[in-house]
Amino acid sequence: DKFCTFCVVPYTRGPEWSRSPHAIEAEARDLAAQGVREITLLGQNVNAYAGEGGLAALVRRLATIPGLDRIRYTTSHPRDMDDALIAAHAEVEALMPYLHLPVQSGSDRILKAMNRAHTADSYLRLIEKIRAARPDMAISGDFIVGFPGERESDFEATLNLVREVGYASAFTFKYSRRPGTPAAAMPGQTDEAVKDERLTRLNALLDAQARAFNATQVGKVLPVLFERSGRHPGQLIGRSPYLQAVHATAPDRLIGQIVPVRIEAAARMSLAGALPTEVLAELEPA
Repeated sequence: DKFCTFCVVPYTRGPEWSRSPHAIEAEARDLAAQGVREITLLGQNVNAYAGEGGLAALVRRLATIPGLDRIRYTTSHPRDMDDALIAAHAEVEALMPYLHLPVQSGSDRILKAMNRAHTADSYLRLIEKIRAARPDMAISGDFIVGFPGERESDFEATLNLVREVGYASAFTFKYSRRPGTPAAAMPGQTDEAVKDERLTRLNALLDAQARAFNATQVGKVLPVLFERSGRHPGQLIGRSPYLQAVHATAPDRLIGQIVPVRIEAAARMSLAGALPTEVLAELEPA
């Protein structure tokens, strides 16, 4: 319902609507009864959820379901990140410390042209509030480079915002015209070569931040929900609370379980670790 000028979704999907919390809870309880340990609440603009009490109340409701240990949601809009949802991140153990909160640009001029209805400063103040509530929050974002009329100074403002936030991960895109959207008819369409060059610079900065964030996990013991077998014999792959892929040598019977893993190495997209000695001892046959 936000009608960002670059986005075709409002025209193809129609207005937002919200499922009832009772239906969502029933589905979540059924999944938990089947052994599901983690669910993700999905929506085009999920934190605008209009069920009773909003998304924060829904999260708290689902967190009471036995066996459901992890809750995530995506994707969000800064305008709908309210105090109740921020408080839930501080108070609900099952709500994971990972937040995808797209900003798209660091330039107020471009944000206005995009009809984002927030500013770079309001976004930064929001990040401050979120991290005050949950200091270890991993922030992810979306960025569009080369929006019509984007000057070098606008792009530099985006780089400055990225430096200030410090992202754990991000998705980046070159602006592309979507027929029927206001931005497609805007003057000042950016040259493709300029888009490519800016995207390369932005990705270099974001990749460095992702590596730096992952490096902070080395030496820690993280709870990992193992999901599947890895490429190598005896290897499992799971997810940390921060949504990083974690590789470790572990028996297949741990798939579907949350297990402590000591992180030993970090790359841009993943972590590698080992089960602590005390965990291995518990796995030994009697």
